[in-house]
Amino acid sequence: MVSRAEKRFIRLNLLTIVVTLLLILAGGIVRSTGSGMGCPDWPKCFDQYIPPTHLSQLPANYKDKYVAERVAKNERFAKTLEKMGKAHLADSIRHDTSILQPETFNVAKTWTEYLNRLMGAFTGFFLVGLLVYSFAYRKTATRILVLSILNVIIVGFQAWLGSIVVSTNLMPWIVTVHMLLALVILAILVYTYNYARQLQEQTVVIMSNIFWLKVLTLVSVALSTIQVVLGTEVREAIDAISKNMMYNDRGSWVSKVGDVFSYHRDVAILVLILNVVIYKIVKDKFNGKARALLVGNGIAIVLIIQIVTGLLLSNFALPPYAQALHILFSTALFTLQYYLYLLVYRTDTYHQ
Repeated sequence: MVSRAEKRFIRLNLLTIVVTLLLILAGGIVRSTGSGMGCPDWPKCFDQYIPPTHLSQLPANYKDKYVAERVAKNERFAKTLEKMGKAHLADSIRHDTSILQPETFNVAKTWTEYLNRLMGAFTGFFLVGLLVYSFAYRKTATRILVLSILNVIIVGFQAWLGSIVVSTNLMPWIVTVHMLLALVILAILVYTYNYARQLQEQTVVIMSNIFWLKVLTLVSVALSTIQVVLGTEVREAIDAISKNMMYNDRGSWVSKVGDVFSYHRDVAILVLILNVVIYKIVKDKFNGKARALLVGNGIAIVLIIQIVTGLLLSNFALPPYAQALHILFSTALFTLQYYLYLLVYRTDTYHQ
């Protein structure tokens, strides 16, 4: 018999996955609009809980003030990296001159970043609520409780890392780690959701000859993760190119990215081919309203959207709306592929 608390956990878990994806969309909007430094400090924004709406609300020396604060914070971070044996990363922070470049107040960018932070706090509350509900499994499925605790800890670290992203003026490798942690949070949420659903249904699907489906699905998850990292590096390269060109001649930015864009495109083709093969196997093995088939259909839809947004980005001068959607659906693809892997992995096999 499934308790009401367990049912609430499953519903809240699914809702938290959706909210986390919306947070990633908000982050994509921040990146696509160049609003990452809209708030030069953290967790407040211009030392205020509600950011300013006009330059007159800031002191005359606000640029120097926030640059000095960033330098001091980065020095503390660099010392921490040295203690961890990462002296080369510490040096890269100390010698990055972009950190010394002040950001001019822009009300639109400030509020875009501020709303992104509010969305992050909102997501954090959902994860804390999920942790509370996970205590319903403390006797029957301890791993759900442990993973829910772990996810709250990771989210706390993610919030701190977000402050480092700001203080280092969007240093590329830190932005990449920030994105990878978002995937870890999603993966834990998908795992606890799937595991709780299995406990609720208490059924085991028996199916033969799906070993290669398991392998291919796992490879697809790995490739999508690599693709997200490469996409982040492409985005970072675009940011650097746009600044060097004073944000002019937007249509030429993609052509100047170099090899990383080619890698990103080539891996995208691999992801497409692999998922077509996976979809064919899923269609052959499952039918009706089987969850694996429904997830496979979702993956197909997301892939189509990814292809369209990717073509828009590469051929139509990086429209901001396409950038935000591309980031959202790349993480949605990872989420669905990982869910499909869990569904397939838990399917027992027998030999005919």
